[in-house]
Amino acid sequence: MNPPRALIAEDEPLLAAGLHADLAALWPALQVVASVGDGASAVTQALALQPDVCFLDIRMPGSTGLEAAQALAEDWPDTATGAPFPLLVFVTAYDQYALQAFEAQAVDYLVKPLDRQRLAACVQRLQARLAERAERAEHAAQAARSAPAAPASADPALQQALAQLRALLGSTAPAPGPRLEVIQAQVGNLVHMVPVGEVVYFEAADKYVRVVTATREHLIRTSLRELLPQLDPQAFWQVHRGTVVQARCISTARREESGKVTLTLAGRPEKLTASRLYAHLFKGM
Repeated sequence: MNPPRALIAEDEPLLAAGLHADLAALWPALQVVASVGDGASAVTQALALQPDVCFLDIRMPGSTGLEAAQALAEDWPDTATGAPFPLLVFVTAYDQYALQAFEAQAVDYLVKPLDRQRLAACVQRLQARLAERAERAEHAAQAARSAPAAPASADPALQQALAQLRALLGSTAPAPGPRLEVIQAQVGNLVHMVPVGEVVYFEAADKYVRVVTATREHLIRTSLRELLPQLDPQAFWQVHRGTVVQARCISTARREESGKVTLTLAGRPEKLTASRLYAHLFKGM
């Protein structure tokens, strides 16, 4: 069996070096294949290197550790042909309320400043879960050899991570703010007043958000993270980390083999993709 591999995403160099050193002492077989300092690099490196474990700092420049985990869950390749989804460990200085959310979802987490004894317990849990994963993989391989035509089942690690992330994203979401009724989209000296009810979907675009109606598109200088608490969650569904669509504007939803869902829209020719993280929204009644 290949040695386990890990990625560390931590923007504090001393803390990252300390975690690396402690892991080397507590888990000599573990190979740290990358150490990065921001969420975007964590996603890029994890998708490229496909480690077994990711240690993700919650607060990093750019995207947070939770957002990096969300991106990994959405973009992780088909586990029938690639590596299983990594085990996630969040490194956090969050308050007790957020720690309770991690505990409720049985997510491994480490609190800054890192405690060596707590890390040792985390390492033991990770080792046990990787051993269970290897055993399941061996059983699946034996079953495939005896019945090669049987379809591959969904990766249980990915399914567990998806369920945990859905709950975590909900429990750590910003409190709802005043509901927006009109989007004020400025172009030069002209401000377009766009009723929220006319918006088909919102899409993140770098430092802007695209506001797409049936007939026009606008750009507003805000982030989707700031916009979401101002939208009615019953009317506007987040279907991807960068896309929020008005539910009544969805005509059909087709589930793909990858677990993602392709959406067709009323009044727009393009199709949208709902990621695996949000595919559970689309079930027949």
